[in-house]
Amino acid sequence: MDKITVFLADWQVLFREGIHFTLSGEEDIEVIGEDVGNEQALAFIETNPPQVAILNASHDKVNGFEATRQIKQTLPEVSIILVMDNYNEGLLFDALKSGASACFTKDVDPDVVVNTVREVVKGAQPINEAIWKKEIASRVIDYFTSLSSLGEQVRKMLAHLTTRETETLYQIADGNSKEQIAGTLDVNDMELDKRLGSVKYKLVSNDQKLMLIEVAQSVLPSISRVSFNGNPGTEYITKEEFDAFKESLKERFKVLSGEIS
Repeated sequence: MDKITVFLADWQVLFREGIHFTLSGEEDIEVIGEDVGNEQALAFIETNPPQVAILNASHDKVNGFEATRQIKQTLPEVSIILVMDNYNEGLLFDALKSGASACFTKDVDPDVVVNTVREVVKGAQPINEAIWKKEIASRVIDYFTSLSSLGEQVRKMLAHLTTRETETLYQIADGNSKEQIAGTLDVNDMELDKRLGSVKYKLVSNDQKLMLIEVAQSVLPSISRVSFNGNPGTEYITKEEFDAFKESLKERFKVLSGEIS
């Protein structure tokens, strides 16, 4: 039987060793490496991709959200579990946007860690449950509402909520339970979970696109030639070069976003 391969990164030695000990005690799980920080984790994962990476959310020069984005762009098959030192609503929302499959705090029950590893490697997204918290649902609503302030061209590139997704989020933000919402909207639990899965997908897709747009905006103003005497040149890139750059961005968007129905 093939074992689930896991990599660990956390600054706190006792926590890291505890998780390592817990996972190593399972016959179907193998810890293939560990380190103190996400920067080191990225270097390891790039050459030795695990099936699951457990990373610290924020206690590092490279935070867990940035690490998750980088890993998911090049190795989308790697499932990421982020660990918060303490519960923080803002960090949980950032974890949701980054593409992590799960997120919990350090007081998590060891059995939950083991079960979560087994779930995410099969494609499950336990982090979607975070949207059932009214505070997180409110943040999601505010996030998509804020997109209206962006330019028209940028808005066209981004995913937006459907009417059904929006009404579901407002129901959650108002503090209604899953059972109450299902009754009010006349849908079953499966349909509600499907809607929230779609919301999470759109959050991640938009996060990746906006990051790429920021990179493009930072690069484009500086694309000019330097004269042979070392002074800034006045000759800018040719139309053909710019078109090639633009096409490369389009291809990146296709890869990042996939098909949004």
